[in-house]
Amino acid sequence: MRTFSSTSAAAALALTGLWSLQSLAAELPYLDDRSDPAAVVRSLYNAVSRKEYARAWDYFGDTKPAKDFSSFAKGYETTSRVDVETGPVSEEGAAGSIFYNIPVAIRAVNADGSEKVFAGCYTARQVSASIQEPPFRPIQLDKGSLQPADGELADVLPKQCGEAPPPETDAVLELARKLFATSRKGQCDAGDGSRDDAVANYTISYRNKTDADDAAPSTARLFRFFCSMGAYNETHVYYLWNQIEGLRELHFAVPELDISYENDNTEGKVESVDIIGYRSEGELVNSFYDEKKLSIASHSKWRGVGDASSDGLWIFRDGAFTLIKYDVDASYDGEINPENVLDYDTGP
Repeated sequence: MRTFSSTSAAAALALTGLWSLQSLAAELPYLDDRSDPAAVVRSLYNAVSRKEYARAWDYFGDTKPAKDFSSFAKGYETTSRVDVETGPVSEEGAAGSIFYNIPVAIRAVNADGSEKVFAGCYTARQVSASIQEPPFRPIQLDKGSLQPADGELADVLPKQCGEAPPPETDAVLELARKLFATSRKGQCDAGDGSRDDAVANYTISYRNKTDADDAAPSTARLFRFFCSMGAYNETHVYYLWNQIEGLRELHFAVPELDISYENDNTEGKVESVDIIGYRSEGELVNSFYDEKKLSIASHSKWRGVGDASSDGLWIFRDGAFTLIKYDVDASYDGEINPENVLDYDTGP
């Protein structure tokens, strides 16, 4: 029988813990974004959480956060994860450089499960790209000053860092970006939706049927996020906000179809297209919002030539989007000849 000493058992337990930490670090998506100062801070703590201390060290410029790299790495040896939240960034220009002030709040989670919250400010510097020579230096962190704090990250996050006021931000849009990043993490090619070209937003002024005649119009915000692109289809995710319900992801009613083909040959003649129920879809294909008609339309190609497809139309009324029309072209015949299977839009 093979036996282990207490020392061996302790070593095995330590290795098990190390493997668990390494496994947890490996599960975190890799983030190395130096396109803006807040992204650099988020990348810094992503590197720390993944135990990639050399990468974390590299986000700092000439002024390093510790006397040497060894001391820097040792300072995080019991940290298993760091959650971070950043606030509106302000900037100031000086002698060929732009200095950024970044409000930051972090939650450091230790290997034993204990947590500590810190809040404060980071300063980052971008040397003008036009005056640089190789090697190019992207935005780098100059210094950070974080102090212990109590509470949720959003509550302890400083409202402003530096003397320059932060730019005006669209709070609802930023909330939509965060919800998209959270709810669609790993599902959409658009990442966290932070790029301006990934989202379109609209303001909807409307009245409910139950509103009094003299009641002021209600206001809603609609956000369309690009999700993914295929060979001939792209998908979008929608979020709707109003003052009463707040922000929520939209799901759209879509007919479930029973399609019969002659001799069960999908390339043959379509005998019938029947609705046998409805399901809820969180993504629409090739969709757009019509601001004049207050409607969302989608067009899903079943193959590249577009001869087989489905089209939906959802209209905004009483604060929600309702399916009012659905057309289906189920024939793979090289011709575009859709058949209406649901129509609450066309009058008698």
